[in-house]
Amino acid sequence: MADKSLSGLTEAEAKEFHSVFVSSFLGFVVVAAIAHVLAWMWRPWAKNASVVDGVNVAVSHLASYLS
Repeated sequence: MADKSLSGLTEAEAKEFHSVFVSSFLGFVVVAAIAHVLAWMWRPWAKNASVVDGVNVAVSHLASYLS
């Protein structure tokens, strides 16, 4: 019987799973990046002063909690 790990997969099965997982993750990241670029082209959220002000307020509150 082949050596099994705690996951129940052999080394070859684990390597195959890892390659599929990495490929799927990279595909997801590419799709997400394209979606973010398209959303930015549609409505550039960081150029909106109220959003930037809100982020500055959130960062200052977070910094006060951390210090």
